[in-house]
Amino acid sequence: MIELSSVLSHFFDTLGSTVRDVLPIVIIIFGFQLAVLRRPVANWSRVVLGFVYVVLGLSCFLMGLELALFPLGESMAAQLTALDFLFDSGEAIPEQVPWEEYYWVYLFSAAIGFSTTVAEPSLIAVAIKANQVSGGTIKVNGLRISVALGVAFGIALGSYRIVVGDPLHYYILVGYVVVVVQTYFAPKMIVPLAYDSGGVTTSTVTVPIVAALGLGLASTVPGRNPMLDGFGLIAFASLFPMITVMGYAQLSVWKGRKELD
Repeated sequence: MIELSSVLSHFFDTLGSTVRDVLPIVIIIFGFQLAVLRRPVANWSRVVLGFVYVVLGLSCFLMGLELALFPLGESMAAQLTALDFLFDSGEAIPEQVPWEEYYWVYLFSAAIGFSTTVAEPSLIAVAIKANQVSGGTIKVNGLRISVALGVAFGIALGSYRIVVGDPLHYYILVGYVVVVVQTYFAPKMIVPLAYDSGGVTTSTVTVPIVAALGLGLASTVPGRNPMLDGFGLIAFASLFPMITVMGYAQLSVWKGRKELD
């Protein structure tokens, strides 16, 4: 049971560090507004109240990361890679666990990648704007699901890489070769959006859980180093949405041409 005093102490420590982090942004914004533009700030009370909400929200979010998301991701990785979970009580445990025995890890990674991406606020905002600018041609849910599928596949593949211990750069190089080839063939209007989709997936919801999952896997899978193998999942989460979004556009164009024929 967490004591209230320790929670309050942790909150005020986090609040102080958040104020220090936000203060440079406040100085730059108001400095340009008052010293460079030389115009008064409209609605001072609303602006100050907004910054108070930002500081409080960031503080609560950071506390949530430390108390819930990070430990949850690491504990799930530890439980899914435990030998008593992978093998039955009477089953012989091999000296080197084969990669296919970790299939629950890959399924969980894909599920958590898909679900966190669908709930990502930045992706929702980009999808709504893309729908408005394209006049409804780009569907909100179509874009969100295609990005989420890319993240799901990327996180699952990244988890496989951690399990087998392959070098990270092989996967990234091959992935970007696919992106370059797709860029040439994909509809030109979708390419910038596809590139941005890789960035918006690595935001407030996805990154904490994915980072904790990668570090947890690298800490529990035998022979893996958390510093060498624990990081890199976020690179997969940024790369594969570009492939799936351009693939979604290519399939849409192909389907439209087929209907015309």
